[in-house]
Amino acid sequence: MAGLLERYRKYFPITDDTPIETLGEGETPLVKLNKIGSELGVELYGKYEGANPTGSFKDRGMVLAMAKAAEGGAKAVICASTGNTSASAAAYAARFGLKCYVLLPAGKVALGKLSQALVYGAKVIAIRGNFDRALELARKASSEMGLAIVNSVNPYRLWGQRSGAWEVCDELGVSPDWMVLPVGNAGNITAYWTGFVQYKNEGKIKKVPQMVGIQAQGASPLVSGESFPNPETVATAIRIGHPVNGKKAAWAVRMSGGFFSAVSDEEILLAQKELASKEGVFAEPASCAPLAGLKKAKREGKLPEGIKVVMVLTGNGLKDPQVILSGQEEICEIDGDESQLREVLSQ
Repeated sequence: MAGLLERYRKYFPITDDTPIETLGEGETPLVKLNKIGSELGVELYGKYEGANPTGSFKDRGMVLAMAKAAEGGAKAVICASTGNTSASAAAYAARFGLKCYVLLPAGKVALGKLSQALVYGAKVIAIRGNFDRALELARKASSEMGLAIVNSVNPYRLWGQRSGAWEVCDELGVSPDWMVLPVGNAGNITAYWTGFVQYKNEGKIKKVPQMVGIQAQGASPLVSGESFPNPETVATAIRIGHPVNGKKAAWAVRMSGGFFSAVSDEEILLAQKELASKEGVFAEPASCAPLAGLKKAKREGKLPEGIKVVMVLTGNGLKDPQVILSGQEEICEIDGDESQLREVLSQ
């Protein structure tokens, strides 16, 4: 089983001393979304990153960051997380034989993600504060205690995440016209842009797509231009008020001719339900912000007809099932009786 480090070795800063491990990350499905694409008037694809080993796109960068940490002699790693980073860091630390410390905002992480970090063996520490404070503490602990930090401030994390852009181009044979991503800490949109630029410089594609970043209204500093000291959104993976890669992301979007947009929690949850019920793709709320953003662009007359659009579905829907269950009708319960079943089925 060849993982990302082997598959894209020539594009990564890998040496003879870099340990090569894999959990089978990458090569995630690029799903053509015919029904929704037709409604939007575009050729639409979803890059389903929920098919990665720990269920999110974080595995792409984590495998390289962890390999370089091990190469550099690290014995332990640390990260702050809204959930997905903690799951990925814990899994890859276990794979590379490193101890892992995870800082999470107390009470603000979906249980599916928290359970992953715990079962992979990480030491989980809940911080009474938001993600931004947790990241400050993680960075300080890293510098003072010699721990390798594996958040997206680690350049190898973003380098590994470029592979998503490469896979999109390899499968389509061209770059899309629009590349739409949810934006929290803003590392992934920066990584995708860099990946497209790298492929263009290699002569593998002719142009870089317009980068479109979608944030939740309750955590939209790159749309408003102001920090959110107390970010709030149902999309926990992008509940970040002061993105550490904000300046890089703004540069990437500007250079590509793209834009940022903000959508409401209601729009995100409607997009999540639509994606699942119409296309059979179940992604966590943050992943569905791009679809909500595309629908908003369509309403506002900003979505060109017939263009090729890829949106990154960053995490598996099973990461955060509580959101789904809290908004659904009660499950119909009957006795083990044929007549009751017939009555229900005939409604």
